[in-house]
Amino acid sequence: MLKDRRALVTGSTSGIGLAIARALAAEGAEVILNGLGDPAAIRQLCEELGATHNGANLMDPAAIAGMMEEVGPIDILVNNAGMQHVAPVEDFPPEKWDSIIALNLSAAFHTTRAAVPGMKAKGWGRIINTASAHSLAASPFKSAYVAAKHGLAGFTKTIALELATHGITANCISPGYVWTPLVENQIPDTMAARGLTREAVINDVLLAKQPTKSFVLPEDVAAMAVFLCGEAARNITGANYTIDGGWTAE
Repeated sequence: MLKDRRALVTGSTSGIGLAIARALAAEGAEVILNGLGDPAAIRQLCEELGATHNGANLMDPAAIAGMMEEVGPIDILVNNAGMQHVAPVEDFPPEKWDSIIALNLSAAFHTTRAAVPGMKAKGWGRIINTASAHSLAASPFKSAYVAAKHGLAGFTKTIALELATHGITANCISPGYVWTPLVENQIPDTMAARGLTREAVINDVLLAKQPTKSFVLPEDVAAMAVFLCGEAARNITGANYTIDGGWTAE
């Protein structure tokens, strides 16, 4: 379905991003990975997927510009890279706020800004932003992440309107809690912020939000990304698709 399409997926060396990269490659797309990790493991991923890797620091606008120039024109842009920190607002480190906004929100602006001219020239493009249920609802102690994801949803709507007559769609996918390193790594901070055990954080904080009482799978998100890249989704733009086990239905 995606033969001859080139796709850049940020934050794609693990978790949701890797699942999306695998799914796009399985559909025939040429995939460019971006993200951190063990160099040998990343080389193995590139061999597995027939992909290339660019390790640009997405918190640095100049590094993003360099990556986009090196990668060249792309048909599909998946802004997936993200990070999280959990703390009461009065204790929230300002440097953590700046980093989360830079990676979760500003990076999507910088990549999109660079990718759009090539998409316009082809008259075809797909921009998919991995947002979160936190693009629609808030949780305590996640001020930066919630602010960034709400901003990402608004950014997506705006560019969808700007690009609507150019054959380019822009959509969000907003997962609930997916069992990835991002979620697993926030458990200790949540334990400290709320004074809970690990089991209590998983069952009474994380899964309490999802009526299905189960984590979303990375492959669930990847399947939606593949659908949004297809021709059946050509008139879907500016949408925010939740995959959250019913969380935001309440």
